[in-house]
Amino acid sequence: MPDETRTQTRTQTRTQIEPQAQSPALTDRTAVVVTDRRPAVRFTHLVVVGIFLAALNLRPAITSLGALLEEARVGLHMSGSAAGVLTSVPPLCFAVFGIAAPRLARRPGPGAVVCAGMAAIATGLLIRPFAGGTAGFLAASALALVGIAVSNVLMPVIVKQYFPDRVGSMTGLYSMALALGTSVAAAATVPVTEALGGSWRLGLGIWALLAALAVLPWIGLVRHRGAAARSTVAVRAEDSPAPSITRSPTAWALACYFGLQATGAYITMGWMPQIFRDAGVPAGTAGVLLAVTMVMGVPLAFVIPRLATRMRNQGPIVVALGLCGLTGYTGLLFAPAAAAWAWALLLGISNCAFPLALTMIGMRSRTGAGVGRLSAFAQSTGYLISIPGPLLVGVLYQHSGGWDLPIALMAGLIVPQVAIGVLAGRDRTIEDEC
Repeated sequence: MPDETRTQTRTQTRTQIEPQAQSPALTDRTAVVVTDRRPAVRFTHLVVVGIFLAALNLRPAITSLGALLEEARVGLHMSGSAAGVLTSVPPLCFAVFGIAAPRLARRPGPGAVVCAGMAAIATGLLIRPFAGGTAGFLAASALALVGIAVSNVLMPVIVKQYFPDRVGSMTGLYSMALALGTSVAAAATVPVTEALGGSWRLGLGIWALLAALAVLPWIGLVRHRGAAARSTVAVRAEDSPAPSITRSPTAWALACYFGLQATGAYITMGWMPQIFRDAGVPAGTAGVLLAVTMVMGVPLAFVIPRLATRMRNQGPIVVALGLCGLTGYTGLLFAPAAAAWAWALLLGISNCAFPLALTMIGMRSRTGAGVGRLSAFAQSTGYLISIPGPLLVGVLYQHSGGWDLPIALMAGLIVPQVAIGVLAGRDRTIEDEC
């Protein structure tokens, strides 16, 4: 009787813990879920860490150089025109190489390409400061930018692939990390350089360590069996015939919206401190105002994608961000120094159109393969659209002798950005249109 009692007790306990196991149809399925739960959780955590670290490395190559551009130009005996080319290289690389990212990921999978992209960033940043001249500096910068370009395009694909039911929160995490990397590199490069003895070469090269750190989780993801299995699914989806994305009005709307918001962001990063300085704001304060504008993107980049995925139509968010931009530019035009902090904050909010655009890319297709094509098209076309903007602002400033015309141009670009963004925010997918 004692043995029978113990057996009965164990049976009852098992029944309470595993009620689904009593159904023959669910027995094997339940066992698989219980057995694989821990590896699946660990793998998911590794993906999250990989996404965060990768996003953290997508802008320091650009903003760290901006902080030390004058020192690098003098140290390399770089001409002013060569320095101008250097500042226009990032969007060009993003456009040219970003379009090839889905094709590169077809066989090895997006995770492997992002891993290679992080390695390219680390290598380029390590070599760049110690290049023998302008040509070597440009080549090493281009290598890092190629890694950034392919990772830019494939990050929304990875989010859609591994977190299809959490596109908003994961895009928010990715966008927040990107904004954090942007602002930290801009703010910390000069102090770090001074701490390293004032060497601009070390101040630029130190960011290679952060990129090298980002390689590690992606190596683990590529080697993981689950990553290989998921990549196989992605490859099969890519190999299936797909209609031309250029037939989709939504794809074009997203591309134009992405391009116009990128134009505004590059103009802000490149020219806003000079606008404040010409208005009588001290140089140090002007730099802090730019940092405030970029830091605003850190918390909002996490909030806006989560809000966007809860709405069927993202048009209201597009309009709200556009109004912030219009107000900020109007303030810069009529009273730049009187309420400089307010204008910087408003323009920082307006620049959060970037995480919104990324979120809409993830929502405007039903499949990971579709998101890949849409991401490549929207980002590559968008970055091409953004190239003339900062150059045009510089030309207008030089020939007009003031900021009235350039700021009027910046404000004027907000109007089509909002109109096109409302179209891109409609509840539809590219599969419905092409």
